[in-house]
Amino acid sequence: SLNSLNHDMTLPEFKFIWYMEYSHRMWGRAVGLAYLLPAAYFWRRGCLSPPLKGRVAALCALVCFQGLLGWYMVKSGLEEKPDSYDIPRVSQYRLAAHLGSALVLYSASLWTGLSLLLPQHKFPETKQLLRLRQYAHGTTALIFLTALSGAFVAGLDAGLVYNSFPKMGDRWIPDDLLAFSPVLRNIFENPTTVQFDHRVLGIASVTAVTALYFFSRKIPLPRRTRMAVTSLLAVACMQ
Repeated sequence: SLNSLNHDMTLPEFKFIWYMEYSHRMWGRAVGLAYLLPAAYFWRRGCLSPPLKGRVAALCALVCFQGLLGWYMVKSGLEEKPDSYDIPRVSQYRLAAHLGSALVLYSASLWTGLSLLLPQHKFPETKQLLRLRQYAHGTTALIFLTALSGAFVAGLDAGLVYNSFPKMGDRWIPDDLLAFSPVLRNIFENPTTVQFDHRVLGIASVTAVTALYFFSRKIPLPRRTRMAVTSLLAVACMQ
């Protein structure tokens, strides 16, 4: 079925896809070495404190897991299904897991690096500050969920279904939103629902980031924190 679906593909087109995949794998392996080799060196030299050892070991394990997850994801796109004439594509579930794992790895790496490079601010834990922190954590979770929903959009080619905004076609809520049965299946497998959810989550994320910015303006914060919140708003608008 793979040959019959892509019978018109030229050799240069195949080479382009092949080199894209090959480059991604090689870059992933280079990233793995960039984690593992310095970790082994600094560990052997006794430069790491016990808490940092645990964090470094977790990061290295996550890098290896990320590679394994990537292989598992690609494998799903190479399985030929009998009597299937659909375009070969990887599982949207595995794609979302691969992206989610990458985001966790990147965030944990950045957090670890910044906590070592920058001194922690010491200022009183007021109710407003605690509320800001809780709201920031909630916003982070919402952005993470939005990104994962984007993986489902990519995995199902759901971006091709509706190309108008803010309405989907002529309607705010499309007719085929709950076309699949059982209902829960629509969230993960119905391209219309997947695109609709991604739109709603995207708008909710931008709204949450904007609210976080305006809430932060009412609290006396260090320059570094204020710069981070402002940068977050700028990147959200750009995105």
